[in-house]
Amino acid sequence: MKVMNEPMQLLALLSFCSIFFLVASEDPYRFFDWTITYGDIYPLGVKQQGILINGQFPGPEIYSVTNDNLIINVHNNLPEPFLLSWNGVQQRRNSYQDGVYGTTCPIPPGKNFTYTLQVKDQIGSFFYFPSLAFHKAAGGFGSIKILSRPRIPVPFPEPANDYTFLIGDWYKIDHTKLRKVLDFGHKLPLPQAVLINGHANGTSFTVDQGKTYRLRISNVGLEHTLNFRIQGHIMKLVEVEGTHTVQTSYDSIDVHVGQSYSVLITADQAPKDYYIVVSTRFTNRVLTSTAALHYSNSQQPLSGPIPAGPTTQIDWSIQQARSIRTNLTASGPRPNPQGSYHYGMINISRTIKLESSAAQVNGKQRYAVNSVSFVPADTPLKLADYFKIGGVFQVGSIPDTPSGRSMYTDTSVMGADFRAFVEIVFQNHESIVQSWHIDGYSFWVVG
Repeated sequence: MKVMNEPMQLLALLSFCSIFFLVASEDPYRFFDWTITYGDIYPLGVKQQGILINGQFPGPEIYSVTNDNLIINVHNNLPEPFLLSWNGVQQRRNSYQDGVYGTTCPIPPGKNFTYTLQVKDQIGSFFYFPSLAFHKAAGGFGSIKILSRPRIPVPFPEPANDYTFLIGDWYKIDHTKLRKVLDFGHKLPLPQAVLINGHANGTSFTVDQGKTYRLRISNVGLEHTLNFRIQGHIMKLVEVEGTHTVQTSYDSIDVHVGQSYSVLITADQAPKDYYIVVSTRFTNRVLTSTAALHYSNSQQPLSGPIPAGPTTQIDWSIQQARSIRTNLTASGPRPNPQGSYHYGMINISRTIKLESSAAQVNGKQRYAVNSVSFVPADTPLKLADYFKIGGVFQVGSIPDTPSGRSMYTDTSVMGADFRAFVEIVFQNHESIVQSWHIDGYSFWVVG
């Protein structure tokens, strides 16, 4: 048996410690195995065909912690291609996992695809949803919670519990028929209902008197802004899509399509059941859904009229959005204040104006940005770019500003310079609210 001398022993010990440190310091992995199927759902009390994930509607919740690696194996048992997109997950240098047509190949029927995501330097409330063929109108969505690491201070005491509210408008019409409505040259009808966690009414959330709870509210719908309120209770806003906010209190909150908010409520009222109300905004006919905030020592069920909320007041919603401020003294995903940024000092190198419009193209109802209605290419754009496949798309095929032209179709791709600061102006001349999603980016609203 050979005995190592002292320097060799020290070197071996250091090598072992280095290997141990590398293994121990690797960010954790969380594994998910999902099967996508059609199944019967009854959100409005009558049978509809819904999209289920592991038999669930809505789909399973993704629970994670900052920097976790998420390995999600998705089996597509639908008779058509399917894609999932991860709303709010930044996909740093990982856009080919984003799950939208153009960056990711659809999952063919009977096949599977494994998404590999990392929630790097992120916290907060988000959701996932299907991004193809109006699948979102049939389900397939679910929540994403990204918790702060234990050593990172959070700017409020730990709540007694953490509840998720997936709210959204809903059609009684099958999603395949909605596609046909557009192809026959008609605009979509208005949704017929509003759901809370997949139910029109009857959901209950139990609280203990005197305790404080966190509610994560995401609008997973298709069209309508929704107002969220709780009878007799004040909501304190603490987080918007991964950013801690100045803790402002509201009687009700407008949540636009795609947005996610976190609020704190304290069960400080008399012990009974209280209405949780979600209703449409900016609509002539107000759609409403209710649930119950049930005090654990309650002896009185829901009673009385449903609390009214704002309806068509646009300025009310704008002023509320303007009142939301970043909490500059709180830690974000890392143990340091988020700090301020003087956007007035940014050297803006380019201004892009994006105008939405609707028109018929070849007898079909279509929608456009700067007069260009996007047509998916046969090859995903990321693959074509990586392998330098010509003829798939052309950079600059959509103008930086509205052209005033009649609507036409193209695989529209706009170029940008790496690390450049760009100002984007959104213009909506239509009679409906438009929600824009800037995939993978956080940004400042400056006007």
